Amino acid sequence: MSRSRAQSSPKRLRTVSEVSAGGLVVDRGGPVAQGALIGRLDRRGRLLWSLPKGHLEAGESPEEAAVREVQEETGIRGRVLSKLGVIDFWFVADSHRVHKTVHHFLLEAESGELSDADIEVDEVAWVPLTDLTRRLAYDTERKLLTSLRDQLGLPAAEESDSADGA
Repeated sequence: MSRSRAQSSPKRLRTVSEVSAGGLVVDRGGPVAQGALIGRLDRRGRLLWSLPKGHLEAGESPEEAAVREVQEETGIRGRVLSKLGVIDFWFVADSHRVHKTVHHFLLEAESGELSDADIEVDEVAWVPLTDLTRRLAYDTERKLLTSLRDQLGLPAAEESDSADGA
């Protein structure tokens, strides 16, 4: 049985690159050091916690975008302390193959109040730094924050059993 050429060769997807930045803003001023996470509902209605992040605007450095995105999504203005790392991945959306690079930074909270006013965010919460990896939905972000323990002098946290949740 012969197959037509259209059936045997898949349509090639156009590849696009996207660059985003964000990170973890921490507040060490209270009795327990904490970091701000955002929660978004997935297609099944589950609340998934992650680090705030978003696309770079024209002429903006990853550090500038991280400060802006963290403030937009959490209400907290921070200053960059250090780079946490980069998460690089591929996905398909709108008939495009997308190569996404996300630069993550550690920020120190300077001003503002926690707010979920951004339409892209369903919830925002301060989470004790020792609980961050258990709360995060994505394995790549949990792995990224393992360096945070050393940077802030925290004890090792228990490993999470939650799914990767891509």
